[in-house]
Amino acid sequence: MNNDLLRKHAQNIVETISKPLLILNISLEILFANQSFFDTFSITSSELQGKFIYDLGDNLELLEFLQKTIFENSCGSFEVDCKFLQCKQKRMAIGVKKLCSDDVNGDLFILSIEDITKRKLTENAARKSHDKLELQIKERTKELRTALSKISALKNQLELEQAYLQEEIKSQYNYENIIGHSNEINYVFYKMEQIAGTESNVLILGETGTGKELVARAIHNLSKCKNRPLVKINCATLPPSLIESELFGHEKGAFTSANTKQLGRFEVANGTTLFLDEIGELPLELQPKLLRVIQDGEFERLGSSQTIKVNVRLIAATNRNLEKEIAKGRFREDLWYRLNVFPITLPPLRDRKEDIPSLVDFYVKKISRKLGKTIEVIPTNVMNTLQCYQWPGNIRELENVIERAVLNSFGTKLCLAENLENLQTILTVSKTLKDVEREHILLVLEQTNWKVSGEKGAAKILGLNRSTLRAKMKKLNIYKP
Repeated sequence: MNNDLLRKHAQNIVETISKPLLILNISLEILFANQSFFDTFSITSSELQGKFIYDLGDNLELLEFLQKTIFENSCGSFEVDCKFLQCKQKRMAIGVKKLCSDDVNGDLFILSIEDITKRKLTENAARKSHDKLELQIKERTKELRTALSKISALKNQLELEQAYLQEEIKSQYNYENIIGHSNEINYVFYKMEQIAGTESNVLILGETGTGKELVARAIHNLSKCKNRPLVKINCATLPPSLIESELFGHEKGAFTSANTKQLGRFEVANGTTLFLDEIGELPLELQPKLLRVIQDGEFERLGSSQTIKVNVRLIAATNRNLEKEIAKGRFREDLWYRLNVFPITLPPLRDRKEDIPSLVDFYVKKISRKLGKTIEVIPTNVMNTLQCYQWPGNIRELENVIERAVLNSFGTKLCLAENLENLQTILTVSKTLKDVEREHILLVLEQTNWKVSGEKGAAKILGLNRSTLRAKMKKLNIYKP
């Protein structure tokens, strides 16, 4: 086949292809264009006659590509923004490949041109949409991680509070409400309302059984932290070796029995109120660590060097005279000043006798429901006896006396189970307060057959903690015969 036939045959093949095509020689002269090229760029064959590729438009990138590809006698493809004649600039996919050689024109090359403007716009739009979506996903993922972190922290906090509350539910509180209308108790209400809405520390003072924990709960329930539980710890019920761990927590292996990590009450109470009952019983060696938490809001768990920051509102209570404890070297003076920001002193029951009828009525109804009994009448002589008694165990002792009276009553009339007048006589004829306390404890121990703890034990009757009663027995030289 001669060169003319070969070129004619090549032109026929090129004409059948729907993509715009040009046949060029090595000088980039346009020798042939298919109909698709004319249609795409709105140009006629006469306008193309004798034209070189660079006559169609100022497309420097295209020319550089063609020169490099054709002069190297190779093939290639690339994308470029082209503007041919009067057509708007379009994105083109250019391909070049050697077609054949003839004697007249030398090497011939086929140039394919595909308008990919719409496709590129679609791709760019899709890419922008994809990038925007990816950015949104990253931002959302960051937000979700932050939210999950907060949820995890809240979950841990709730688990701690749930575990703590489950322990609290097991214990029974002596009071469901603060009852009374005397001037003494109204002054306590006034002090509570003064301090409840602040974040100041509170020190509640008063004899055993006067309701110090009840006042602490009332202050908490009136505070900004009322939607969180009141966390508490009784410093008198734990041995010194465990108090530090309970307050500040410990790491696994911090001591022999520390098989797991445990968070202390200060961590559990972060963001809420911590009630330290019987603060006067806190061992002297732990007082500096407590002082540091109060001053700086930070501490370390046992077995750890990592400092933990907390924000805790502190309410402390004691039946001791802390100023005397300071003088004896058993309580730090600087800690006393930190705790004694806003003291509230609870009056003993003997100083608010006008509240006794209301308290008796409340406990009779409460205990009767619990025991499934119906007490409708409280005789005048019974109420007079209850009002004349001095109540060394205060409200806690009153509740115990009422419970025994309800158990002792077989009809609808309340009958006392013991002769409070005899107890009062014993109290009044004694020479010293120490003797009065000793004889009263001895009397109750004899009534309980020297049973100290339990529902019918002396500690329950006297309204004391078991450990407190044993400490008093040791102090007063009371020993079981």
